[in-house]
Amino acid sequence: MPRPFRIVARVVVWTLVALALLVVLFLAYAHTVMQGERPAALAAWTDPAVEITAHDEGIVIEPVEGGTGDGLVFIPGAKVDPYAYLYKLSAVAEASGLTIVVTEPTLNLAFFDTRPLSTFTALAPDVSRWWVGGHSLGGVRACQLATGGADASGEPKVAGVMLFGSYCANDLSGSGLAALSISGSNDGLSTPAKIEGAAGLLPGDAVFVELEGVNHADFGDYGAQPGDGESTRDDAEVRDEIAAAVAAFLDGAG
Repeated sequence: MPRPFRIVARVVVWTLVALALLVVLFLAYAHTVMQGERPAALAAWTDPAVEITAHDEGIVIEPVEGGTGDGLVFIPGAKVDPYAYLYKLSAVAEASGLTIVVTEPTLNLAFFDTRPLSTFTALAPDVSRWWVGGHSLGGVRACQLATGGADASGEPKVAGVMLFGSYCANDLSGSGLAALSISGSNDGLSTPAKIEGAAGLLPGDAVFVELEGVNHADFGDYGAQPGDGESTRDDAEVRDEIAAAVAAFLDGAG
């Protein structure tokens, strides 16, 4: 083989090796998640007020009594174990009557999940009205899905969006959707300044609730998160306040 061709062949081989290594490193990164805390998850699974069912596409939390026929598709934050949200969201289901579907995002990153909303709403066929929401980057993705679903045939129409320690990156101000933003005063990632800065992307009648002393990781149960502020709150109290905020919002939304 002439020398120029050998050089080209080596370049091609090393390029392919480098690409393969990058893929392996990315997959390892994506599959290294912030695991849910076992005691919190067990408390949710044994909570007599809710019934939890696991599917490949997501985890369904249903209130045993007082279901309203409304549902929430909840998208986890980036690289956070979906099961880390069961404890907080089981209280939301009980207090509000919502059926909640916690998605299992592709590669544990919501932005890589291109499945339509109906993939998740199909897990709770008895729900008649749907909301979409999420934590952190999951909430950013929820904002994108909030107006896109009804454009496609067979996709559910969304009543509104619920953000948990999150904010929109796309403009929903003229969407007519109901919107709830629950944030924490000690959140070091979705900081109060970021929440305020993105407030104009939500409809003018959006409801904003800031929980005193709550940080970013308080919206789930997965331990400390790099870059976050310090929580000064009891976990059970935070759980109750999140649930109360969602229930009050839904009462007002009708």
